[in-house]
Amino acid sequence: MDVNKIRNIAIIAHVDHGKTTLVDKLLMAGKLFKDHENPGELIMDSNDLERERGITILAKNVSVRYKDYKINVIDTPGHSDFGGEVERVLNMADGCLLLVDAFEGPMPQTRFVLQKALQLGLKPIVVINKVDKKNCTPDEVHEQVFELMFQLDANEDQLDFPAFYGSAKQGWMSTDWKTPTDSITPLLDGIIQYIPAPKVEEGATQMLITSLEYSSYIGRVAIGRVHRGSIKTGQPIALIKRDTKAIVKSRIKDLYVFEGFEKQKVEEVKAGEICALVGLEGFEIGDTVADPEKPEAMKAITIDEPTMSMLFTINNSPFYGKEGKFVTSRHIKERLDKELEKNLALRVGDTGSADSFMVFGRGVLHLSVLIETMRREGYELQIGQPQVIFKEVDGVKSEPVEELTIDLPETDAGKAIETVSQRKGEMANMEPKGDRMILKFTIPSRGIIGLRNYLLNVTAGEAIVTHRFKEYQPYKGEIPGRINGSLIVMEQGEAIAYSLNNLQDRGKFFIDPGEPVYEGQVIGEHSRSGDLVINVTKTKKLTNMRASGADEKMRIAPPVKFSLEEALEYIQSDEYVEVTPKSIRLRKIYLNETDRKRFGKQS
Repeated sequence: MDVNKIRNIAIIAHVDHGKTTLVDKLLMAGKLFKDHENPGELIMDSNDLERERGITILAKNVSVRYKDYKINVIDTPGHSDFGGEVERVLNMADGCLLLVDAFEGPMPQTRFVLQKALQLGLKPIVVINKVDKKNCTPDEVHEQVFELMFQLDANEDQLDFPAFYGSAKQGWMSTDWKTPTDSITPLLDGIIQYIPAPKVEEGATQMLITSLEYSSYIGRVAIGRVHRGSIKTGQPIALIKRDTKAIVKSRIKDLYVFEGFEKQKVEEVKAGEICALVGLEGFEIGDTVADPEKPEAMKAITIDEPTMSMLFTINNSPFYGKEGKFVTSRHIKERLDKELEKNLALRVGDTGSADSFMVFGRGVLHLSVLIETMRREGYELQIGQPQVIFKEVDGVKSEPVEELTIDLPETDAGKAIETVSQRKGEMANMEPKGDRMILKFTIPSRGIIGLRNYLLNVTAGEAIVTHRFKEYQPYKGEIPGRINGSLIVMEQGEAIAYSLNNLQDRGKFFIDPGEPVYEGQVIGEHSRSGDLVINVTKTKKLTNMRASGADEKMRIAPPVKFSLEEALEYIQSDEYVEVTPKSIRLRKIYLNETDRKRFGKQS
């Protein structure tokens, strides 16, 4: 393939601005499917978790043929917790499509990813999507994007960006939003016209491994873009390690390029093309594939440091091993090591105990996606309360601070401001938009844990909360935690409806009648501060005396059911979340009440 006919683009946007839908339409326009095939929607979000949550988690490659050009498209996540995915794949692109919602305008995530793209010198094309929405302001959004790029130190060529308007859902794009077209081809023509062909440098072979796949049939596959030179099947190469710069000699067994969703076997790949290599031993993301005669390493991928940690430990509750098939610490350690290979923003540390590991990541969502994936694979484990990572900066204890944006109905703005200021947040901006308010704050990462839940409850599900890591700042002082205590089970058994009914005035429950429970399990929230141990396994005493009043009809309020993230954000420092393939339970670290009192006094 002639290198001047290749275009490598990454699609970047905030969560829910429609980038996966746009990729669908590009694939349709590239005639990737035969007329009788119906691929459905969100074709690129291929794993179950992505489809359920409606977000992109893993970056993916696909190629589209248009006229006699080949466009390699990289779909990236929009959530800053998966920033590690974005940082490594942007290296493969020469330009990017920045997708912005015509109503919401640029959001925190847009800024985060755009900054990375501009620093790498990528040429942006701005796509203002969803112009069919009511009350949208495409021209204002265009201005906001220009201002954002200016703030992010874009160069003159980047600031002179072309803009396209349209609706990815309805499948059209145009250079003027007032004159809709009937197809997405104006955007494809724009990509060919404005995105530069890959720059080719003269010299020996060089390629940076930016992504990997695993196939049980051929093993691990290294994916990256050939930076200079060319790569041939059977060629001997030198693999230069990312951290130690050690050189390992190896040989390429097979070579593939992306054609649509498939990989096509080729004999040779020239500089500028994205390809997949089979046969390399022991490579990692960030390693360089180079010429064995003159091995030169490429600049390593810089990844932002993790800001949050959680304790992963084996499940030792009375119900362990009933639902999962991987329950030992060896299983958990092997799975975490496997994850480290492809999840660049993750770190695993030692705790001094063989049964537990400290796992560091970008945020609660980043780690909870890992836990949810493990749980579906059949693992059982317990997770401690999320902790923020503190650092010493110039001798001062510092903590991560984030930029927080809350979009909510105007009537609820007061409650949000009050809550955020209790959590040491400082307001930066307040802007009305229709009957909604957009509030911007800087807030310590600690203050964000559990905030989204609270705001969704207060606004009846209408609040949209987004945040991105900004920097480390001096420690802001104590933040009040959950005030209400927990309701704890007294003994193992089955929760009886009669007992739950009698205990309803003590707080709200997280379990249904008839569920098995064990001593030390947290099954509800106490209506006051302080924990309360209750007996929910007690049945009604039956006598042969007739009761004077007929039994009252029992009305038990429906239980509160937590998702995994909500459970992680809810627990306190002396509690664990027990995660098994079928259930999520909350429990105290010490199940026995006497132990809790003893260790409580010591701490």
